[in-house]
Amino acid sequence: MLLKSKFKLATAIGIVLSVLSLLVHLFLANYSAGGITKYSLHMDDVLPFGSVKASPRRLWGPLRALDHLHPYAKPRKNYPAPANHNGFIYAKIYGGFEKIQSSICDLVAVARLLNATLVIPEIQATTRAKGISSKFKSFSYLYDEEHFIAALSDDVPIVRGLPKDLREARKKIKFPTVSPRNTATSEYYTTDVLPRLVKSKVIGIIINGGKCLQSILPASLEELQRLRCRVAFHALKFRPEIRSLGSQIVGRLRASGRPYLAYHPGLLRDTLAFHGCAELFQDIHTELIQYRRNQMIKRGTVKEQLSVDSVSIKINGSCPLMPEEVGILLQALGYPSTTIIYLAGSETFGGQRVLIPLRAMYANLVDRTSLCSQRELSDLVGPEAPLSSDMPHPPPPKSEKELVEEWKKAGPRPRPQPPPPARPFYAHEKEGWYGWIGENDTEPDPSPVEFRRQAHRLLWDALDYFVSVQADAFFPGFHNDGSGWPDYSSLIMGHRLYQTPSSITYRPDRKTVATLFENVSDHLYHPPRNWTMVARQHLNNSAGIEGIVMSAMMSKPVSFLAHPSPECTCRTSKSPAIQPVKDKHGWLLFGGEEECPDWMVRSLAMVSTKNNEPQSEDYEGELTEDDSSQDTQQESDRRDTNKSSEQDEEMDPDD
Repeated sequence: MLLKSKFKLATAIGIVLSVLSLLVHLFLANYSAGGITKYSLHMDDVLPFGSVKASPRRLWGPLRALDHLHPYAKPRKNYPAPANHNGFIYAKIYGGFEKIQSSICDLVAVARLLNATLVIPEIQATTRAKGISSKFKSFSYLYDEEHFIAALSDDVPIVRGLPKDLREARKKIKFPTVSPRNTATSEYYTTDVLPRLVKSKVIGIIINGGKCLQSILPASLEELQRLRCRVAFHALKFRPEIRSLGSQIVGRLRASGRPYLAYHPGLLRDTLAFHGCAELFQDIHTELIQYRRNQMIKRGTVKEQLSVDSVSIKINGSCPLMPEEVGILLQALGYPSTTIIYLAGSETFGGQRVLIPLRAMYANLVDRTSLCSQRELSDLVGPEAPLSSDMPHPPPPKSEKELVEEWKKAGPRPRPQPPPPARPFYAHEKEGWYGWIGENDTEPDPSPVEFRRQAHRLLWDALDYFVSVQADAFFPGFHNDGSGWPDYSSLIMGHRLYQTPSSITYRPDRKTVATLFENVSDHLYHPPRNWTMVARQHLNNSAGIEGIVMSAMMSKPVSFLAHPSPECTCRTSKSPAIQPVKDKHGWLLFGGEEECPDWMVRSLAMVSTKNNEPQSEDYEGELTEDDSSQDTQQESDRRDTNKSSEQDEEMDPDD
């Protein structure tokens, strides 16, 4: 009897423990699944090693050599309001975000030059998209119209539309239109465009290349350059929804107490096709790049042959840095593997596959989709009308009578078995190039869905632009590409140079970097220490004055907004005098800034007193073995346990 009681008690205890174990496993499974599906950045994700430490100046700034520069785009000389009104200018802007941003700044400068009233420009990427949110139309899809008009009220009169009588005349195509070149001079507008404007009172400007006015203007038009700065960095404010979500993303990136680095790969299909970088990719992506390059050759955009040596082009610096190379360079600089990297840009040609090596080196590689919920991104887009699907529809079901008739008309018996039903098409098989590359040799015209995606890309680019400008450091994958068009990375770098000149913004020389990688191709992931020091020295120099001057020689003739200094900056009076640097044409590239006004100096002194936070001052000199990558020392020890002593002597202890 006693044995039976003990047996029952043991059985009951075993059942209870089993139930508890089952509940614990279910709880853990539910918790783990929730963490995986949410794709959000948590404190534990970015702090796997130790506690938060002071951010080293050499990695996160500010740079002492540039902390005397400050943004100052207000007029310096006599700048009276336009006396005469010569007419109205309306404009249509084609292209992506970087071309829109640059074109609007040029349009305002042209309107001021011609003493004309500017009609809010039309962004064609949004007007062509059907069914997008009715809350935002054309210009207001990206920017705050009210603020744009008010901020430039002392510079250029801006209206939302033409008067009613002129609007009707425009529909009947009674007004002349011009399509200026990217390098159109101020004389072109005063001698050719102004007489036609005065005669017709309205003129249209169509912009395809991202610019309608030359980047470097004569010294007599220096105030127009500052007007460009006021437009780009003050008047062109994104609409509140974009700014709000961008601020939330920045807050989430810095929630762990660590700074973050923004990285724009620059892997765009059009850019890769223009330069002939198809061989950097594999399989179908190479065919897609070559197909687009063939289209550019037929249009006359590309003057070279279809097949080119991509390796020699890359060595020449005309191809973007691949994400794998960027990861190795960041390791050479000393960024630990726990660094938070924000991936900017609406398009990364090659998809997630090209990002695998970078993600293996830096696990905290995030983008807007991993930091925002689908609801937040949908709210940014706004309510949209549904579009008819371009998927093939199944045939309508047949009635019983039709089936009987088909049976009677069928051939002699015995009849073969009917074929199996066709495989259904899935949505991802019809998106982008998936739907045509395997069936046709000709890319079809963009569908309504593709036009809508192009409009959405403007929003994603604007959102990432906001986050990248606010980043503690920025690394471009492809800037100063030599195409003659404004590029996304250069606009971000110019904005950062204007807003926070002392922030860390790398400007690598891709030709130098390509040579470095050629010298270490056999042991890419374990380079010798001298290679690491050379790469680090080059990148540190690129973030300072030397890099600014070298980058300005290439970027300023293409886009003034990529290098708005020294026209739109000033220096404090106590800063050391810097010898002005000019190019071969006598254009000022760096130095020669005017002194900041007294009211600004007093304001800066108050701000520096309030924000006097302790920071590790280790930018000058080399990083010692004990100071570099302490957060990842445990990981490095585990990784290097099985390596030979000879290899350990060659490796950089920072990696």
